[in-house]
Amino acid sequence: MEIRQLQSFLAVLDEGSVSRAAAKLCLSAAAVSMQLHNLAAELGVQLFVRRGRKLLPTSAAHQLSEQARRVLEGVRGIERTFANTPEKDHRPFHFAAGATTLIHRLGRPLRLLRKHFPNNEIRVTVAATEEMVAGLHEGRFDLCLISLPYDETGLRILPLFEEELLGLRPSAQRVRSSSVITLQPSDLERVPFLLYPKRSNMRTIIDRFFQQIGITPQVVVEADDTEAIKRLVEAGFGYSILPQYALRGPMKFYQTFRVAGHRLVRRQALAMAQTPYPRALTEAIAAYLQEALREKSARRQQQG
Repeated sequence: MEIRQLQSFLAVLDEGSVSRAAAKLCLSAAAVSMQLHNLAAELGVQLFVRRGRKLLPTSAAHQLSEQARRVLEGVRGIERTFANTPEKDHRPFHFAAGATTLIHRLGRPLRLLRKHFPNNEIRVTVAATEEMVAGLHEGRFDLCLISLPYDETGLRILPLFEEELLGLRPSAQRVRSSSVITLQPSDLERVPFLLYPKRSNMRTIIDRFFQQIGITPQVVVEADDTEAIKRLVEAGFGYSILPQYALRGPMKFYQTFRVAGHRLVRRQALAMAQTPYPRALTEAIAAYLQEALREKSARRQQQG
């Protein structure tokens, strides 16, 4: 049994004529008659009888019509659910980003995104890059803002911007300046460090940097939370390395630094699963966020 057979059957039932049903379906009368014949043969019942010029439904046709309408309504429901256009896609959209990026980068872009897609349910998850990539591969997330470098296998990557990672060290005095001092690699020997956990992509990026400058950091604390690390540095527990935009503030009890001759950056990018059937809503939201975040980054660079 085919959907088109049920469509032809209901059209004839509603129109009371094969020719009118054919016109409604944009088919030939012969094609509609063939659909009815095949459906009746498959079910082993007579669906219509002819009385003069009239085509009358049988009791079997009335019984079939109830079920056929439910089937076609179910098919239309599936089509509506999976309609691959942003306007008709009403499935929840799952977006994920890191906490630091969400706090310092995504406030205004997400507000504008909600206004631009008012009829779409957008759910936001805070997670680390490695968790987001796993979620993309497992189908739990539609779009993520991740930190690179990372294994891009099976992902479609939309580059956004670079973000510098700066060192910070405790200061006995309140620091009001946003200036960044320069330290030598030797200045980082035998000092305690507070870093992200080993399992995180950020820690991988930072550890590669230490290898490049020939330093083995003495890690005394590992923490997932950027704000917690900042407070512990201010309390004098040690040095750290954090994203530049997480270090903005009028006054703090730490100095920011770079290592002479070395610039540490992470690349930020939108990522989605590589698939032969991309979700149109995912591509539309990705394009919108890509433009909004690039504009925001350009404005910040102009402001210094």
